[in-house]
Amino acid sequence: MRILVIEDDVNLNRQLSDALKEAGYVVDQAFDGEEGHYLGETEPYDAVILDIGLPMMDGISVVEKWRTEGKGMPVLMLTARDRWSDKVAGIDAGADDYVAKPFHVEEVLARVRALIRRAAGHSSSEIVCGPVRLDTKASKATVDGVPLKLTSHEFRLLSYLMHHMGQVVSRTELVEHMYDQDFDRDSNTIEVFVGRLRKKLGVDLIETVRGLGYRMQAPSEAAK
Repeated sequence: MRILVIEDDVNLNRQLSDALKEAGYVVDQAFDGEEGHYLGETEPYDAVILDIGLPMMDGISVVEKWRTEGKGMPVLMLTARDRWSDKVAGIDAGADDYVAKPFHVEEVLARVRALIRRAAGHSSSEIVCGPVRLDTKASKATVDGVPLKLTSHEFRLLSYLMHHMGQVVSRTELVEHMYDQDFDRDSNTIEVFVGRLRKKLGVDLIETVRGLGYRMQAPSEAAK
């Protein structure tokens, strides 16, 4: 899962980004509204954390432009303002949720998890596919209750496929959501990670859809 953090306070931006990375996310950073808008316009993100008070272009203008351009990624808005009218303006502009400063980073992480789950159609913090259970809160996965030992890339791959269960996901899409903007991306590595993940899962849940990509679904669904 790939997150964009747009916050002009360098220390806060770093704090949020570090916490997200520790939770298993890939993170891109921007420090003003114009840069943030450009990244959100040109790169695919599973969620965006957006400060309302930004230089160059304020957060409300950023999210308004994205929505006008047809960008639908979930947006969590940060605001230091106490006026309810500013919060309403952010939601009306297209933000999906907001957190008022000062806040606990754990709250931001929880809200980001919820936004990503809802965007993918999941209501619970646990996503289940056959014997595989993904705990989005703890960033852990199990098979029949036994913890899986996964590398960071393998976990990101599993998480993305499980969030999009039943859907065909292309190699390009996986690469775009597993690596940050500065990573030297190679879609051929996805096949390697899929192979490793299949072995560790020990169950046939990841289907190769020839010419299109991969699809993860429970055995009963795969048999239909």
